[in-house]
Amino acid sequence: MIRRPFIRTLFCLASLVVASSSAVADIDIEINGVEGAMRRNVLTFLSLERYKGRDDLDQALIERLQERAEREAANALRPFGYYEAQVTSTVELVGEGRWRARLNIDLGKPVILENVEIGVTGAGSEDPAFRALLSTAPLKNGSRLDHASYDTLKDGLRRTAATLGYVDATLTASELWVDPSRHAASVRLVMNTGERYRFGATTIEQRSLEESLLRRFLRYEESAPYDATQLLRTQFALDDSQYFSNVEVLAGSPDIDKRVIPVSIRAEPNRRNRYSVGAGYATDSKARGTLTWENRRLNDRGHRSRAEIKAAQLEQSVEARYIVPIGDPALEKLGFEWRYSRDELGDLDTRTTRFQPSVTQVNGDWQRVMFASLSRVRTITAGSLSRSDIDESTTLVIPGISYASIPRGYLGEALFSRALYAELRGSATGLGAEEDYLQLRIEAERVFDLGPRWHLFLRGQVGATLVSDATKLPGTERFFAGGDRSVRGFGYNDLSPIEEGSTKVGGRHLATGTLEVIRDLPRNLGIAAFVDAGNAFNSFGDPIQYSVGIGVRLRLPIVTLGIDIAQPLTNPACRSVTPDPRCNLEPGFDKRPGPRLHFNFSPKL
Repeated sequence: MIRRPFIRTLFCLASLVVASSSAVADIDIEINGVEGAMRRNVLTFLSLERYKGRDDLDQALIERLQERAEREAANALRPFGYYEAQVTSTVELVGEGRWRARLNIDLGKPVILENVEIGVTGAGSEDPAFRALLSTAPLKNGSRLDHASYDTLKDGLRRTAATLGYVDATLTASELWVDPSRHAASVRLVMNTGERYRFGATTIEQRSLEESLLRRFLRYEESAPYDATQLLRTQFALDDSQYFSNVEVLAGSPDIDKRVIPVSIRAEPNRRNRYSVGAGYATDSKARGTLTWENRRLNDRGHRSRAEIKAAQLEQSVEARYIVPIGDPALEKLGFEWRYSRDELGDLDTRTTRFQPSVTQVNGDWQRVMFASLSRVRTITAGSLSRSDIDESTTLVIPGISYASIPRGYLGEALFSRALYAELRGSATGLGAEEDYLQLRIEAERVFDLGPRWHLFLRGQVGATLVSDATKLPGTERFFAGGDRSVRGFGYNDLSPIEEGSTKVGGRHLATGTLEVIRDLPRNLGIAAFVDAGNAFNSFGDPIQYSVGIGVRLRLPIVTLGIDIAQPLTNPACRSVTPDPRCNLEPGFDKRPGPRLHFNFSPKL
């Protein structure tokens, strides 16, 4: 039993806690006359702002803070060129322990730049980096004085000189004159860059790879003009290779006589084997799991291997890869892949065994992959009421080539989106195909900024096959539409030409498109509204399916996660070349499907 004196003691302690927490005072600060950066700087200068939340605020202290406020606010506006700002303030008690401070600011006449001399002399005077820095500088005759712009330009000149190897660069003039009485200012900022240094010798300390292979990772050449960003890119390339657990790429002390900067690289080997287990869920693949084993370094020539098992409700696969670095090892490789997979494509159940050698190369902003697949494809077509299942097998060679756009400065990292991807592939009866065919696939996606918080996301897919009879194509070579990254509102691979009223067998062509408008929200969130359209078909001009929807976006470090609800506007069973007979016979059968939930990934906005 709990005694009453104990209860009274607890009650008193709780009362003291409440009383002490309510005794904490606060100041509500209202600033009129300035916005944005100027308002933030005023708050930074104000003692009133720093004393908010103090528990020792009283009338006398508030009055002393108010005396400082007008002077502090006026000083905070000088860096923005307002040297004669008039500030008036009032402070009133609005409740127990709460004050409201109001500052009214009249900025007055700003200080104007009347004589601006900024420039670069020496070997770097024609360097594009310096010219771009000077051309975008906001310091112009007739513009308002802004101390931050002056400091930013000065720091930018020094940083650019250090980055590009102008070791002897000095500011021959760094002067800012202000005449408040005339509301005028002058700036003189001139740098003499001296000579540009070059890359010196590179020394490498590591015990994992042949040194000749590692040197092919370097993003620079000895005796080339020095550029520190190339050292950083070399660091990234070596890190991304996964050969090393720790990499240091450091510039040495400049050699003033030879005007070179040596480089040293130290690298520690990574663990040879990596094992990983993963599980997840997506509306296309349903529940899925993966088991992966990767040997990052089979030998000192950088060969590697990877084996992976994937299992999902709609697809299962086992694959093994052997990778040999060639050319630029960060970007180019010779690959050999063996893969067995089982996929459900519409009403097709496909079993594929494939061996595919490939060569990946990079030229400028494009990545090219040339490949030739030796494939054994078994296609099982689900039966209808009028016939049983059809089981067909084909062994064929499928050569092809693909081009994909890559971002500037690409170093071989995994890409979650491609602005443009195009692939041309095909086979012939002489290579084992039942009928000659040639197939083109094109994918593109792009994000456009409509404003500070508004974005437009466009995505499109086009596929076309030159073949006389689409049913002679292996199931894996036919097109299907619908799903998270296709036409939302419809099931994964649910849109397709229909055989005998209800069997989805895939088509020879494909066209899909997405238009999505995104509005940013706080905390890395966003909302979206979209329209999707498309279909897989055998003839251009066949009916297109449509859907609309809304969604939520969560911005992750690399990609954006989307959760969408999409509503089809058409019924594919009735809006097709061969509509289901029940559309006209059964009342309500032609009603469009209900809404569908989707999870998807897209480029980070």
